[in-house]
Amino acid sequence: MLTTKQKELLVFIDARLRETGVPPSFEEMKEALALQSKSGVHRLIMALEERGFIRRLPHRARAIEVIKLPDAVTDTRRNLTVVEGGGRREPQQLSAPPPGYAQGSGATVPLMGRIAAGVPISAIQNHTQDIGVPPDLVGKGEHFALEVNGDSMIDAGINDGDVVIVRRCDTAENGDIVVALVEKEEATLKRLRKKGASIALEAANPAYETRIFGPDQVDIQGKLVGLIRRF
Repeated sequence: MLTTKQKELLVFIDARLRETGVPPSFEEMKEALALQSKSGVHRLIMALEERGFIRRLPHRARAIEVIKLPDAVTDTRRNLTVVEGGGRREPQQLSAPPPGYAQGSGATVPLMGRIAAGVPISAIQNHTQDIGVPPDLVGKGEHFALEVNGDSMIDAGINDGDVVIVRRCDTAENGDIVVALVEKEEATLKRLRKKGASIALEAANPAYETRIFGPDQVDIQGKLVGLIRRF
């Protein structure tokens, strides 16, 4: 059995996915349910996950899979289909790569969407396509690619529209450029600085301020290992 608030949240998430193909943010959930804080949303999400109504997809921001709805809802939705990674629509395709970009005898990595190099946004999306990369760019471990959106890392040589190659990991050293998931919801590309128990996400552009978080507010998703630029 679900509480009224749990059912309201589940129906809201499902309706948003059906309407836009993208799950709502925690802020949108908080406002829709008239809750006082995002922590209340987090508790509801955990309860829905524990009861098997939703599944949160790892290593992706705001990625929620609706597994089932209450009987009262499914009775009117006989054609309900599973949502994976935020939508029933086809994944949004990025601009087409130049000839030969995603082909050849080299290695390939999955392109997972866009990453914010600026103000954190919903970043790691569905696997949209595979791109070719030089074999020596990807060593051991799992790798993925993201298209950069924003200019906060320009002084590190990372421009808007570049494609970064990331090795998946959950730890990084001081000074590493990382994909960081902030408060389990938004992701960004920044330089990692550890200051005692705090974590700083530092931009490489003086127009953006360094943001400081507690250790439980930031999850490392991967570390930058390479970059591909289209001309």
